[in-house]
Amino acid sequence: MLSIEEIKLLIEKLEKVKSTDFQELIDTNLKILKDIELGVDANNSEAIERLGKTDSWFSRDLEQKRVTPIVDPWLYRMVQTKIFQFARTASASTDSGLYNSLEIGPGTGMFSKEFRQWRLNYFLDLLPAVENKIRRRFPPLHQKYLKFFRTRETECSNIPQGSCNFIFSWDTFVFFTQRHIQQYLHDIKRVLVPGGYCFIQYADCHYDHDLHEAKRGYWNYNTKTEMTRIIEEEGYEVVEMNQFRPGANYAVFRKPGKQNPAVYKVSEITLD
Repeated sequence: MLSIEEIKLLIEKLEKVKSTDFQELIDTNLKILKDIELGVDANNSEAIERLGKTDSWFSRDLEQKRVTPIVDPWLYRMVQTKIFQFARTASASTDSGLYNSLEIGPGTGMFSKEFRQWRLNYFLDLLPAVENKIRRRFPPLHQKYLKFFRTRETECSNIPQGSCNFIFSWDTFVFFTQRHIQQYLHDIKRVLVPGGYCFIQYADCHYDHDLHEAKRGYWNYNTKTEMTRIIEEEGYEVVEMNQFRPGANYAVFRKPGKQNPAVYKVSEITLD
C-alpha cells in the first residue's frame, strides 16, 4: 500500500501534468496499441486464411449439424426476431412488385421456413441434397414458391438480375476467406434490387471464440473492421454491425437506391 508521502507526491505530479501533455500521452499509446493490433491481425490472417473446404467436407458438416444443431433456442429466437424486422412497407400491395428473399448456404434449412412471408424464396447452395431438406420444411401449397440454385464458390449468375429484395445467410460466410466474401458481395449485388437489404453472419476474430474457431481450422479469419471495409468497398451502405453474442456477429447492409418495397424496422431486441 502507498504511504501518505507517496500519495501526496503522486498528487503533486499529476497536478503539474497539463491536459495537452495528457492527451499526447493517450495519443502516443493509442498509436502503439493500434500498430500492435494491425500486426496481430496481419499475422493471424496470414496464418489462418484459407478456403480449402470441399463439397464432401460441407456434406459431412451438414450431417453433423443435422444430428447436433449449433443454434440453441435462445439464439434462434434472436435471429428469427431480426429476420422479421425486414418487412413490406405498408403502402406496398401484396400482389404487386417484387418481394423475394434469397438465402445463401441454407444447409439444413434451420431458418428457411421464416421466409414464408416473402413471395418467392430463392436458395443458393453448392450441395444438391439441400433442396430436399428445405422442401420438407414447407407445406405442399408453398412448394411452387421455392426456387433452388447451385453455386461454385461465389458464382450466382443463374439467379435473375434484380430479383431479390432481401438476402440472408447464417453459418456460411464464417467459412469464407475475406477474398471470397468480397467476391460474393460483388456477385450478389447484381441480384439485389436497388435498396435491397442483406443480413449476414460473419466471424470477428477479435473475440476469443471466433479466433479459436479459426485457429482450429473450422472458420476462416475475419474481423468487424475488415468486414466493414469489404461491405463499403463493394458499394453497399452499412446499416448495422452488431452481435447477439461472440460467435453470432452479423452485418446489415443495403444496396443504394429506393426501389425496394421491403424496409428494415430497427428496434431493440431484448437479449435475455
